[in-house]
Amino acid sequence: MSQLVNEFNDYRTRMNDLILSKDNLVMKRLWNLDTNTYAPGALDTKTKEMLGLVASMVLRCDDCIKYHLGKCHELGIQTDEVYEVFAVANIVGGTIVIPHTRRAAEYWEELVSAAAEK
Repeated sequence: MSQLVNEFNDYRTRMNDLILSKDNLVMKRLWNLDTNTYAPGALDTKTKEMLGLVASMVLRCDDCIKYHLGKCHELGIQTDEVYEVFAVANIVGGTIVIPHTRRAAEYWEELVSAAAEK
């Protein structure tokens, strides 16, 4: 796996573990709600992850973008689908989303590259 992807995943895991170790009920419920939101329902998990990616891009949260890109990759979403998500996010969010799209494209390429090396 690439250094960029590893650093993000390691940091996210380490900090999530720290936060959850404080045993705050509200934080635990929030994490649980987030997990359950992306479970299959009327919409499948792939669709929900793509929706999460659009929302993260429009809200300009680079950590959230990386997280959803990783999930999209795990779920087998293809590059052409990801770029359609990027297009929707840029139309909805406007040109302010372009820098986040650049970083998202870089992260996606790292995910695809790492998978190809396996």
